[in-house]
Amino acid sequence: MTGPAAGGPGAGGLAGLLPELEWRGMLHATTPGLPERLASGRPISAYNGFDPTGESLHVGHLVPVFGLIRLQRAGGKPYALVGGGTGMIGDPSGRSSERVLLDRPTLERNVAGIHAQLERFLDFAPGPAQAVMVNNLDWLGELSLIEFLRDTGKHFTVPYMLAKDSVQVRLERGLSFTEFSYMLLQSFDFAWLYRHHGVEMQMGGADQWGNITAGLELIRRMAAAAGVEGSPAHGIAYPLLLSPSGAKFGKSEEGDSVWLDPSRTSPYAFFQYWLNTDDRDVGTYLRWFTEFDRARVESLDDAVTSRPEAREAQRTLALDITTRVHGEEEAAHAVRVSEAVFSREPLVDPAVLETLHAAVDGFTFTAEAARASLLALLVSSGTFASNGEARRMIQGGGVTVNDERVATPDAPVPPLIAGGWLVVRIGKRKLRVGRLAR
Repeated sequence: MTGPAAGGPGAGGLAGLLPELEWRGMLHATTPGLPERLASGRPISAYNGFDPTGESLHVGHLVPVFGLIRLQRAGGKPYALVGGGTGMIGDPSGRSSERVLLDRPTLERNVAGIHAQLERFLDFAPGPAQAVMVNNLDWLGELSLIEFLRDTGKHFTVPYMLAKDSVQVRLERGLSFTEFSYMLLQSFDFAWLYRHHGVEMQMGGADQWGNITAGLELIRRMAAAAGVEGSPAHGIAYPLLLSPSGAKFGKSEEGDSVWLDPSRTSPYAFFQYWLNTDDRDVGTYLRWFTEFDRARVESLDDAVTSRPEAREAQRTLALDITTRVHGEEEAAHAVRVSEAVFSREPLVDPAVLETLHAAVDGFTFTAEAARASLLALLVSSGTFASNGEARRMIQGGGVTVNDERVATPDAPVPPLIAGGWLVVRIGKRKLRVGRLAR
C-alpha cells in the first residue's frame, strides 16, 4: 500500500474531518446533524461512486479519491463503489448527451483496472478502517423490475425527480427514460449499502448532490416505514473544480483527459501536467491533492507570491502526486527528463529521448529521409504543414535541430544523436523528437 492512509486516524479523528475538508476548500454541502454524528465517537462508513466507463481513472477522479483518503485517515471506513450496473445505464449529471452503454466483459475489465489504481491511494489491509470496493452490478443485476418499482419507485414522485438540477439541464436536449431512472438506482445503491454494510454516508461532487439527497430521502422513508424517526444517513458534496478558463478540471492543453494509467498518459506527461499548473490554481491543488499539512501548504503559497519564477509549489505538487500514482522511480525519471528539456544542455541521453518521443508528439523517420533535405523531413514528419511554412520559420531563425540553429532552407539533416535521434525545437515552446525507424 503506497497511499497516505496507512498509519491510523489523522489529527482530530472523525470530529476533525469536516474542519479538515473546510480549510482545504473541499466542502460544498453537508447534511444537517453531520458534525454531531462525526463527533459522537462512533465509527462511520462512507462511500463514493466511480464510473467504470474506462479501464483507468483520470485526474478528475482524484477529487473523490482524496475525499476517501481523508475519511480513512480520520478513522472512517471508505467504500469505493464502482458502478458496474449503473454504468450500463448512464448518469445524466454534468453531461449534455447520453453516454455509450457498456457490455459486461468490458465493465469487468474496467472494474479490475480501477481497483488496481485505488490500491495506490487507499489501505485495503484488514482493520477497522479497511477500504472496501463494491460493484453495484452484484445487486442491481439480481433486481427484478417489479421489486424495484414496488419497493423503491413508490417513494419518489415525478415532480420531485424533475426538480433535480441533473435532470433539468438535460430536459430541453432530450433525456431518455433510461437515464431518468439513474437517480432511483443510485438511491437504491445508497439504501442497499446502508442496509447490508451499515454505510451511513455518501460523498460526491456538487453535481451529484441531487442524487445524494434522493438516496437520503429513500433511506429516511424506508426507516420511517420501519418506525424509525429522523434521518439516519448523511451526505457530503465537494465543490466542482474548474480550470482558470472555466473548463472542467482534468484536461490537458490539447483537451485530452489526463489518465492515471501510464499507457494512456506517460508519467512524464503526467508530471508536466501538474508542473504547468497556473499560479492561481496551485494552492488549491496542494490542498486537494496532497497530504501536506496547513503550515507547509501556506509556506508554498508564500513561495508563489515571493518567488513565482522558481515554481517551487508546482514542482513540489508535481513530484508528490506523480510519486503517489507512478512510484518513486518513475517520478524521479520524470524529473530528470523535465530538467533535461528545460536546461541549456543538449539532449543526448537515449533514455530521455525515448521518453520524450512518447510524450511530446514524437515522429519516426527513415534512413532515406535522413539523407534527404532537412526541410523535406520537417514537412514529411508533420512538423510543418508545407514547404513554404518551413522556409519562413527557418529564415526567421526559429528552428533548431540537435541544438544547432538551422541557417538555410537547403540545410542537410545533421548527424543523428546516438545514431538514431533528432531533437527539433520550433521557437521557444514547441519540441519534437524524431526516432530513426527500426
